[in-house]
Parts: sequence; C-alpha cells; structure tokens
Amino acid sequence: MISEKIERLVEEMVDKDVQFEDAVREFEKRFISRVLGRCDGSLTKTADALGMHRNTLARKMGDYKIRKRAG
Repeated sequence: MISEKIERLVEEMVDKDVQFEDAVREFEKRFISRVLGRCDGSLTKTADALGMHRNTLARKMGDYKIRKRAG
C-alpha cells in the first residue's frame, strides 16, 4: 500500500519536473516535523525514532527551520 502511494507521488513529482534535491528536502522536512510532533518535541526521542544522532537532528532542524513546539 505505502509502496503504491510513494510510486504515485514520485510519478507526479517527476511529471511536474520537481528536482531530486527539492523532493528529498521536502520529504525529510515533513518526516522530521511529523516525528517531532509525535515525540512531543523531545529531540532525544525524535532522534532515536529517526535513527540519527541528536546533533544531526538539531542541524537538520536548523537547516529546514523546524521549531520545537512549546510544551
């Protein structure tokens, strides 16, 4: 099911000439934001859930201008 959804999304993005780097950035930004929300803004829990180091998460959040929600 998820594979079919991703396939349709990729097809749509390719049809609209979305650049690969832009697609990756947008996906990563939204994925991080969603997991951060599910982890109640905890960087440690979010980093663990994403399988990345907390410093990497903090850097990506800065790059993408993602803010923790006030608890």
